[in-house]
Amino acid sequence: MFHVVQYQPLRLITQNSLSSMCLKLMPLRPVAFAQIWKSWFSSYSLVGNKNIILMGPPGAGKTTVGRIVGQKLDCPVIDIDDDVLETTWNMSVSEKLQDVGNEQFLEEEGKALLEFSASGSVISLTGSNPMHAAGMQHVKKNGIVVYLDVPTTVIMSRLKSMKVDRIVGQSPSASLKDILQFRKQFYKRWYDIRVLCGGDITAEVAAEKVLDAVKRHQNSELETFISTRSSRSGRSMEKESDKYFSDVVTQGLASDGGLFVPEKGLPKFTAGDWESLIEATYVERAQVILERCIHPADIPASKLAQMIETAYGENFACSKIAPVRHLTGNQFLLELFHGPTASFKDFALQLVPHIFAYCIPRSCNYLILVATSGDTGSAVLDGFSRLHDADRQRIAVMIFFPEDGVSPIQKSQMIGCQKENAWSVGVKSDFDFCQTAIKQIFTNSDYTGFLTVEYGTALAAANSINWARLLPQIVYHASAYLDLVHQDVIPFGSPVDVCIPTGNFGNILAALYAKMMGIPIRKCICASNENNVLTDFVRTGVYDLRGRNIIPTFSPAVDILKSSNLEYLHLVANEDGQLVTQLYNQLENQGHFQLQEDLLKKLQRDLVAGWCSEEDCLAAIHSVYSTTGYILDTHTAIAKVVADRLQDRTCPIIISSTAHYSKFAPAILRALKIAEINQNPLSQLHLLSSYSPLPPVHWGLLETLKKKGNEHYQVCAADMSMLMSTIETLIQNHFMRVH
Repeated sequence: MFHVVQYQPLRLITQNSLSSMCLKLMPLRPVAFAQIWKSWFSSYSLVGNKNIILMGPPGAGKTTVGRIVGQKLDCPVIDIDDDVLETTWNMSVSEKLQDVGNEQFLEEEGKALLEFSASGSVISLTGSNPMHAAGMQHVKKNGIVVYLDVPTTVIMSRLKSMKVDRIVGQSPSASLKDILQFRKQFYKRWYDIRVLCGGDITAEVAAEKVLDAVKRHQNSELETFISTRSSRSGRSMEKESDKYFSDVVTQGLASDGGLFVPEKGLPKFTAGDWESLIEATYVERAQVILERCIHPADIPASKLAQMIETAYGENFACSKIAPVRHLTGNQFLLELFHGPTASFKDFALQLVPHIFAYCIPRSCNYLILVATSGDTGSAVLDGFSRLHDADRQRIAVMIFFPEDGVSPIQKSQMIGCQKENAWSVGVKSDFDFCQTAIKQIFTNSDYTGFLTVEYGTALAAANSINWARLLPQIVYHASAYLDLVHQDVIPFGSPVDVCIPTGNFGNILAALYAKMMGIPIRKCICASNENNVLTDFVRTGVYDLRGRNIIPTFSPAVDILKSSNLEYLHLVANEDGQLVTQLYNQLENQGHFQLQEDLLKKLQRDLVAGWCSEEDCLAAIHSVYSTTGYILDTHTAIAKVVADRLQDRTCPIIISSTAHYSKFAPAILRALKIAEINQNPLSQLHLLSSYSPLPPVHWGLLETLKKKGNEHYQVCAADMSMLMSTIETLIQNHFMRVH
């Protein structure tokens, strides 16, 4: 922990006399590499133009860090407390506070800030400056606001060591902790950049993090994306067509058929960064993680925060959003079904529509095309139907699902979630056909060009092949680990395994990305049902679709043979896009490919895999209910069976509970040996509810099934021309009517 006592802000009311030390407006002595930083900043017109403005709670170290940053840049440093307020008032801050009281003090402080002007300086704000809107708007005009985000527990400890028991704005009835929590809303409103400052970070390290963060803020052109099929030799020639986050969100799939990935990889979090999030809420963790993955030039931090708070709010039944529950022994469940449509898909699809609406140009209509094996469909429909009215008029979504390849409740849910801008289409084929068809439509430039010219409508994807879909999934894998630390199950740094039911490889890929970002995941266990092509691939390196047909199972969301997200083999293949292209061309033309031995060994360092029969799936549901009273859904049961077989029990294992059992009531009733009263999905849920199960029957699903009058949906033959005709007709009906 760095010490701020010597330079403690005079804003603090202490039991001791307040320091009268002042930091004057003059350049500080440069350190050895200051000229390097000065040269860099000059090239971006920061020194001599914009200010670096440090903001944070009392005790965050703004003054100390500001001095060091100023030293490294060889530029003026201004402490608002010492150099502005006391100079303006001709009295100490504590005297002013005693003279005018809390409310008037904040107003007087804001007025002083409005009269203040500087450029090319490092400015350390007071802890209460952000509470005055006009003052902050004034200083922000010519500066980059950097939020020193220090955990509240750390701030409390620092203030205690400094013998601080009151801060500005604190009423006699409010605790110090409450007022610090209250102030966070003001800090979040104003910052451009967040810098995590954990408890044991030194002021020098914090200053380096500030400089790195400002450099990233200014260098938005460096955060580009490439295709998983992009060759190294071709990248230097592609600079004129660089893709950024906003482009990737709207485009979805690369023009060469590959998937988009960050060219420089994902950001790495230090152990201290992660530890600073242990006490944080799910929403706070999501904000921190996604800010580091999405450049503010694409979505400003304040706007991203609004989206996240909207996405993970009252639409989730559990305030913890993604709670971790102990199941038995060393096994823990990550409950991902508390969203409005009862599956893990809600985590991405309550957020992605807002991101998409922000990133797309206002001059064009957009139609989102989605292939679903079950859960994605209702999640997409629900998410995009929650957009603001103006956005719903220019953004529509169409989902394609296998007509006979989803559960009755899933189908009822998709039909019930249809809205004026959200439609369901049943396809008389399997999921692989739906997914392949959408890929082909996206790469058909004649067709997409026709839709753009004729109807002013562009196509986009919201499947897990869209990078924006993967990012929110990284958050819940990281959050689950932090929850185990917070619950004192493990100390930070101890490994865990994760076991995830997967068919399209997206969810387990997000766990691998969380590991790459610094979460101590030891092994990712891939759990398949009888459509076990992924299990065979992870075990042997051979991906072979020859002679295989999809087997309908009790876990339809993973009834997949052709896993789109497996294209992220790009990671294992040392980012060799040519190799990925070669493998997928072979898969397309010959129905199989094989990894080289060295790449397979690399893959197996992170991944192991197993599969579960239908009989074992139902037996696991019955066994867990009999011993714990808890009902697993069919997909979670697959993961439970595979975890039991493959995990060595030397560390905790987090099993992703990807859907609520309510979505698969017939299979659950069969597993629990309860006779079905009839085939009506709503009646089945009422029957399950009569057993007072844990967790209760899903509220959102019940509400959707109770709706009447929206039972119409289209059914289409497994024919590309028919699908394209259906798309065009719906574009005519929606966008031509609106505009």
